Order: sequence, then structure tokens, then C-alpha cells
Amino acid sequence: MQWLTVFNKELLESWRNFKWIWVPLVFILLAITDPLTTYYLPQILEATGGLPEGATFEMPEPPPSEVFMMSVSQLNLLGVLIIALITMGTISGERKSGVAELVLVKPIAYHSYITAKWAAYTLLVCVSIFIALSASWYYVNLLFGEVSAASLFQTVFFYSLWTTFILAISIFMNTLSKTAGLVLFFTISLVIILNLLSNVFSHIAEWSPALISSHLRNSLITGDLTSALWGSAGITTLLIILLLAVATYTLKHKEIS
Repeated sequence: MQWLTVFNKELLESWRNFKWIWVPLVFILLAITDPLTTYYLPQILEATGGLPEGATFEMPEPPPSEVFMMSVSQLNLLGVLIIALITMGTISGERKSGVAELVLVKPIAYHSYITAKWAAYTLLVCVSIFIALSASWYYVNLLFGEVSAASLFQTVFFYSLWTTFILAISIFMNTLSKTAGLVLFFTISLVIILNLLSNVFSHIAEWSPALISSHLRNSLITGDLTSALWGSAGITTLLIILLLAVATYTLKHKEIS
């Protein structure tokens, strides 16, 4: 009951702040931009006068799976920033205003408070990702060729796992600082560092959470779920559990002290 109370409170607050409207809409916009601009690029250049008179622009048509992965890359670039923005004050703001202290004195268990907030944002983000990638999948199938429904669902599943990992990082950073701006900075910085290290040392860190998108691309091309993708998914799941556990300990320690 404690957990559901915090979970429902967070969902209601997200609805009142219109997050359930604008987050899916922004994700859809990000996801369909690349497929549409790739298909209509010759017409766009011709309409804007970007070509010399009499010149023609011919671009080889990319494979449907590659176009679909463009949407994932776009979400990976700007979607991460949106996730960090919508969660940067979820705990830090309540700690700063004293709301967290009132909630936790009910008493509500620290782990219920942490995991309920994480789960509420996970639901919001995963639903947004599913809607956005479904829109991209529709346009890719319409304009470029077939991408199977199985490929759509596997992409949604594994990419959603990466975003829930980012949410866990943000929740953890919320327990370290009461300043929302610092939470945003630390979250984005850690994600950037993880991406850089994973790409530089990809031969060593093959199961890094940051390489899920790369493994997804290979899986879509080959049609097989690789061991590297499953390995990254397993490590990501373990790190999510660890981050939430450390966030619970950190919040409890700070509130008691």
C-alpha cells in the first residue's frame, strides 16, 4: 500500500504537469524526423533551391533496418536529455522543500519511496518510447520497406532497458544533491563518460549498458539476438538494482543524519 500510494502520487503529478502528453509527443517528433527527412531529402533540396540549375540529387536508399535505427540514435541523443530533465527534481526538489521529510515520516519505507518514483517514471518513459518507435516503424515500413513487428518489439524492450538505467542514475543523483541543476549535470556527465569509455574500450567493455544501441543495430541487420546484447541487458539490470539499492541507503543516511 505504501508503494502504491507513492507510485500513484507520482503518476498523478506527471499527469498534472502534462508530462503524459508532451513527453510522448516530443519522443514521436524525434523518432520520425530522420526517416521522413531521409526519404524527402531530394524534394527538400529542390524546393529550397539547394541544387544548381539542371543538377539532380540521387542518394542510395538505405536499408529499412538502418533507417529504423536512425530513430533510436536520435532518441539516444536528445531523449536522454529529456529523461534527465523530467526527473532532475523528483527527489531533490522534495528534499529541498521538506516534502520528502513529511512523506518519509508517515512512515513510508525508503526503498518504497525510491522504487515507486523510479517505476512511475519508467512507465512514462517506456510508454513514450513504444509510441515513438511504433510511429517510426510505421513510416519506415511505408516509405522504405519492411521491418518486422518482432524487430520493433525487441528494439523497444532493449532500448527501454537502457532508458530505465538512465532513470536509475538520475534517481541516485537525486539522493546526492538537493539542487536540481546539479542532479541534471551529474546525470548527463555520467552518461557521457560511460558512452565515451564504452566506445573507446568496446573490446573490453562489450557488455556495457551504453553499447545496447550498437548491439541492437547488429541484431537488426543479422536478425539474431547476439550474446553481447543479452550480456549488456544482464549487466544493465544488475546495475539498475545496485543503483536503486545505493540510492535507498544514501537517502536514508542523509535524512537520518
